[in-house]
Amino acid sequence: MKERSARPNVLFITCDQWRGDCLGAAGHPSIRTPNIDALARDGVLFRRHYAGAAPCSPARACLYTGLYQMTNRVCRNGTPLDARHGNVALAARALGYDPTLFGYSDIAPDPRRHAPGDPLLKSYEGVLPGFSVRQLLPEHQKPWLSWLRQRGIDTRAGFPMIHAPVGGPVDEVTLAPPVYRDGETPAAFLAGEFIRWMGEQDEPWFAHLSFLSPHPPFVVPAPWNTLHDPADGPAFARAAGLEAEAAIHPLVAREIETQRRSNFLPGTKGRVADWSEASFRRIRALYYGMIAEMDALIGRIRAALESAGAWEDTIFVLTSDHAERMGDHHLLGKGGFFDSSYHIPLVVRAPGPAARGRIVDAFTETVDILPTLVELMGAVPPPHLDGRSLAPFLRGENPAAWRDAVHWEYDFRSIADGAPAQPFGLKPQQCNLAVLRTDALKYVHFAGGLPPVLFDLREDPAETRNVAGEETYRGARLALAERLLAWRAEHLDQSLALAELTAAGVAGHVARDMRAGWN
Repeated sequence: MKERSARPNVLFITCDQWRGDCLGAAGHPSIRTPNIDALARDGVLFRRHYAGAAPCSPARACLYTGLYQMTNRVCRNGTPLDARHGNVALAARALGYDPTLFGYSDIAPDPRRHAPGDPLLKSYEGVLPGFSVRQLLPEHQKPWLSWLRQRGIDTRAGFPMIHAPVGGPVDEVTLAPPVYRDGETPAAFLAGEFIRWMGEQDEPWFAHLSFLSPHPPFVVPAPWNTLHDPADGPAFARAAGLEAEAAIHPLVAREIETQRRSNFLPGTKGRVADWSEASFRRIRALYYGMIAEMDALIGRIRAALESAGAWEDTIFVLTSDHAERMGDHHLLGKGGFFDSSYHIPLVVRAPGPAARGRIVDAFTETVDILPTLVELMGAVPPPHLDGRSLAPFLRGENPAAWRDAVHWEYDFRSIADGAPAQPFGLKPQQCNLAVLRTDALKYVHFAGGLPPVLFDLREDPAETRNVAGEETYRGARLALAERLLAWRAEHLDQSLALAELTAAGVAGHVARDMRAGWN
């Protein structure tokens, strides 16, 4: 066997649609996550960590590139990622790793690099450039379905109906399990494939485990389906009723009207907003159960690392791409501007002398993950990135001049459906919003003439009263609008703007193609 390098392993785990408050270590009153809580005690929990965009492809573009949506320009699922941008896989490869993917990355390829008839251009579920693929698990889940068939499970229903509860779908939610059992979920399948692969490695490795859970369909086998009592859990963040909810903003009204149950439980009919309180609570209990299953799998993965003698040499990152409204504002899923779509978990455990059991309450963002991993892998993060390395926090330090606000963006255009399908009669370029959130206030700015939103989070932490039009808040709204404008000006694309050609050649920083080597 070759002598082992001093470089660390990297285990980069993303889950999909995991709320940042849904961890025992974060203080949730009902959630049971003993393994992740133990991981937080052995590393650092970033308690106010936020996604940069939604849904999946835009969120992951921010996560993988270290660039805000205004720069990476992945607006929707299916928007191609410009090939000129670097990413976490290319960075790892340039540093000598063979970054390996388990699951999916949901990055649509740049069509300018492909022939018009290339089948890769027929799906947004592309592989992020730079990754080797050990086990792809796209939305159709065919590799998992064939594995289930080998275990004697009837899979003829296919995706998504394989996830319908036993007894068939009904309009009101039940806690019934699916036909597959504990240990046979897509997440369990993926964890097993990683553990098997890890046992084959004799060089430092970089693995990205991208789990779909706790993303819908909201169904989970026993014992997880009944682990949580639907009566447990905090009150939903809601206005007085659907009419008051819709009055917050036209975008909220549109989502209440158009969000369909079948997107969350296959075979159901009707509007999500019309589900009863009992159904919302059962869905939440199932969601909590999916999180508990993921926690058990995280424990299984850690045990495998420890058994292989790899735990002390491994950078361990656990996060999500975006979050889940989970009944708040009578909505499910992600999008819009409410915190519940963007507040996500982040736990990082670095090897060697590092902080243990630290809880960080500073605002952090998904764009911070790439520069953090670059620094932990032994390189200097490129200065054109929008994110900042979290490594000082991992060393027990408090970085100077850290951000005192968090930002995200959301784009609600619909290119494939044509101009008539654009919401509110807007052009696609106008279907977007940007958020600036401080401790006390949250400002949402819309393009296209849509009205702004302002929440006073001290008085209204549930985000139920839009005070943007109130004279009392006029000064605060204008000040936040100016801050948001300054933020956008500072984070315009810096790929070449930090360089200058001189008589002596190139001065400054050029964001080079990482395929050709690190910087």
